[in-house]
Amino acid sequence: MAPGQGSQKPGFLTPWLDLPGATERLRAWSEVAGVDLVHLGTEADAEEIKDTAKTQPLLVAAGLLAAGHLPLGDVPVFAGHSIGEITASALAGVFSPESAMTLAAVRGREMAAACALEETTMAAVLGGDAGEVTAAIEAAGAYPANVNGAGQIVAAGSVEAIAKLAAQPPAKARVIALQVAGAFHTPYMAPAREALEGLAGGIETADPRATLLSNADGSAVGDGAEVLARLVRQVTSPVRWDECMNTLAELGVTALIELPPAGTLAGLAKRALKGIEIVTVNTPDDLAKARDLIARTLPGGNL
Repeated sequence: MAPGQGSQKPGFLTPWLDLPGATERLRAWSEVAGVDLVHLGTEADAEEIKDTAKTQPLLVAAGLLAAGHLPLGDVPVFAGHSIGEITASALAGVFSPESAMTLAAVRGREMAAACALEETTMAAVLGGDAGEVTAAIEAAGAYPANVNGAGQIVAAGSVEAIAKLAAQPPAKARVIALQVAGAFHTPYMAPAREALEGLAGGIETADPRATLLSNADGSAVGDGAEVLARLVRQVTSPVRWDECMNTLAELGVTALIELPPAGTLAGLAKRALKGIEIVTVNTPDDLAKARDLIARTLPGGNL
């Protein structure tokens, strides 16, 4: 599993630079993305790495860097939340790491630009009945942008719409404002989608080598071109992480590894997938646990 925006923390890449070749790899990806990934992952403060244009390539780079030290060839399922779906798609072999960094950089820049066009925001709605929460979000004039399961739906829309939702929260639910640049995964991101549509034609794709779950509906997508098309549409569509977790349950998945910066998706999985074994990878010290999990649960999983 590859996490999405909001999971980053200042300095979280610092210990990874001790691994052989890590700095060189990040500098090469920095050239592709047009941002200094080494600085962002080690020296930048929380405010700087909150910038969408910088956060998104940083998260994809972090996932790819850590995954390069794991034996993922026999891993049967990949999934990522929002920008993390680009990471997951690259690890499933849909496109190269360089193409993933290009997509992440353009996605981040264009979503940041779209956020600047209108004053929008997001808020987490915790608890309550899912149907009632969705109805309340739509009644306020907002959108259910992330349906994360485990009693968490993220609303997005105009500042006025989110304020209305907060003033009239659904029954037995709390509305918590999020410090984000704008209304991701809603029609407000249409300019970013148009930019990605223009870029997509130049991205070479291959069919996934493993089961790759789509944020759109939790289904497995087996065609590389369709994966890319869904990634483009994703910026204006809700992230249905609840459906991704439902599919993991249906597939009989018994163990999960969350790539850095890990914790958010692991927390959702613990509440939704009872009894599942989870390894969170945040530093190189966690790689041994992840390798052990792969070796114990998958044939041919040893390095």
